[in-house]
Amino acid sequence: MIISSTSFVPNGVIPVKYTIDGEGINPPLVMDNVPDDTHSMALIMEDPDADQGTVTHWVLFDIPPVNSIGENTEPGVSGLNTKGKTGYLPPAPPSGSHRYFFHVYALDYGVNLMTGSRREDLEDAMEGHIMAKGTLVGHYGPKQKH
Repeated sequence: MIISSTSFVPNGVIPVKYTIDGEGINPPLVMDNVPDDTHSMALIMEDPDADQGTVTHWVLFDIPPVNSIGENTEPGVSGLNTKGKTGYLPPAPPSGSHRYFFHVYALDYGVNLMTGSRREDLEDAMEGHIMAKGTLVGHYGPKQKH
């Protein structure tokens, strides 16, 4: 699968609108080459550059097979981010530029976890059921504000 966004290019700067310095809403994502027999999809957004270790910004699962996720939408069931809350946690690096990975998975079944499930529970539930995966990387840092 190929993951892209209509708001930024792969390895480009995530617009301020989608960060803590802007509206803090999720950017739109586009998924190409989703397998025809996909039963459900999942998404994990993470920042591996945080000082305290990888920060989980967004966990979504049981997303119906789609070719896009719109701006400021959550088409699936929301899991917990690193702050212990459901929903999108916008990029907010304290210093320097961080990388933000949007991993999207096509699954052969619905994971059927509860709202507020942990990322680790989702990863365990997906094991052996991932038909395809795609990743989009964006960058953001305080000096990159436009």
